[in-house]
Parts: sequence; C-alpha cells; structure tokens
Amino acid sequence: MSENRQAAPHHDELLGDCARCFGLCCVALPFAKSSGFAVDKSAGDPCRNLQDDFRCGIHTGLRERGFSGCTVYDCFGAGQKVSQVTFGGVSWREAPDTARRMYEVFPVMRQLHELLHYLSEARSLDATRPLHGELDRALARVGRLTDASAAELETLDVGPVRAEINPLLLKSSALVRAAAGGKPKSRRGADLIGARLRGAKLRGADLRGALLIAADLTGADLSLADMIGADLRDADLSGADLTGALFLTQPQLNAARGDAATRLPEGFTRPAHWAR
Repeated sequence: MSENRQAAPHHDELLGDCARCFGLCCVALPFAKSSGFAVDKSAGDPCRNLQDDFRCGIHTGLRERGFSGCTVYDCFGAGQKVSQVTFGGVSWREAPDTARRMYEVFPVMRQLHELLHYLSEARSLDATRPLHGELDRALARVGRLTDASAAELETLDVGPVRAEINPLLLKSSALVRAAAGGKPKSRRGADLIGARLRGAKLRGADLRGALLIAADLTGADLSLADMIGADLRDADLSGADLTGALFLTQPQLNAARGDAATRLPEGFTRPAHWAR
C-alpha cells in the first residue's frame, strides 16, 4: 500500500454484486461482434448467456468463449443499486413495463457510481487531507443523486456533474503526485498506441485519458501515476510498478497483460489470464 493511502479505495456499495442485480449489464447494454464479443446484441435484448437467475452461464469461461469484453466491464455497484433501491427489488421480468426505464436509468447510475468510486479513493488518501471537506461534500452530493427516483435519474444529465467534480479530482491528483518529486511528466490524452515504453520512468505522471493500447510498458515505473481513463487494452505491464497508482480500476488491469512480477496497488486482483 502506498504510504499516502489511508485505506482501500473501494467501499462495498461501489463493488459490483451480481447476486443482487437483475443482469442489467447483460441486457441494457449493446455490443457488436468483435474481438471482445462473439455475437452482436442490441440494447434491451438479454445476452444469450444470461440465465433465469440473472447469472452468466459462461462466467468462468468468458475469454475462452469469445466474450473477453465482459471481463473488462465494471458497473461500480450501479447494477444492484438500480435493481434493489431504484426499482425496489422488482425485476424487469416480473414487471416488463419497467424494463425500458430500468435500462435507461442503469447507464446514468453507472456514471454516478464511477464518480463516487473516484471521489472515495481521493478521500481515502492522506495526501488529500486539505481537500477532505470538499471531497466529503462532493460525495454527499453525488450520493444524493443516486437516491433520486427512476424518473429523475432517467432525465439526469451527468455531464455537468462530472464538470463540477473533475477540478476536485485534478486537485487531489496533484497533491498525491507531488510526492513523486521533481516535475512529473504529463501525457494526458496522449496517443501512445503501441508505444515502446519499456522501463519508462513515469512515476507520478499524468496519464489521464492516455491511449496506451498495446503499448510496451514492460518494467515501467508507473507508481503514483494518475491512470484515470487511461486505455490499457492489451498493454504489456509485465514487471511494471503500479504501486500507489491513482484512480486505477480493476477493468483497466483486466484489459491489459502482465505477469507475476507486476506490482499492483493493494486491493487489486491479479487477472487470471496474466502470465504466471
């Protein structure tokens, strides 16, 4: 664990709990036949692998069956919030007339829960202590939005909420990355697709929104780097150091490649498909 990190970044309510969800990501969201999905599926159509109990019938073999895209998705707990709170535990199968609204609400809730995830992580850090009051207020504000009615959530524009929260996350990032010393590199939004970054010194770097698809990050120092929105699909993280990486998510790791020597922040799971 980073010396600046007070506690694990995740709260239970921000972790997906498929047992309490109505399979919303398997129904509400569309996907196109590609390297990540074996078939096409329209929004609102249940995935062919969705069972009567709302569980995935091929969950343990998603990659092998051509559904690796499912392994890099995380609702941040939005699924069970919509299922059990917004719609009171009544599924779209039990009340088909609620299905359309439920499918509209789910992506909105997912965005709000993602914001809560990032705010919660920022609030857990000692380095952000000067901002804890602001972070607490932001958490409360976004939390209240998640408790709105289905009708309110259906019409909610999350864009302005993100615009309000983003400066606070940026200030949090700056405080954390200052511990890296020197002048941290900025690669925000950079096109680094396929880049050769083996052994790169990116400690404390700003990698927000960077396109690192298939980049060679073998042995790179990514400690204390801001990883929010960085696209790590098929990036090679073998032997890389991600200790204290900020705003990193499990789906980002699931989309990448790595090995037993990759150093992860506490609270993350080494993906099963990584080299041992």
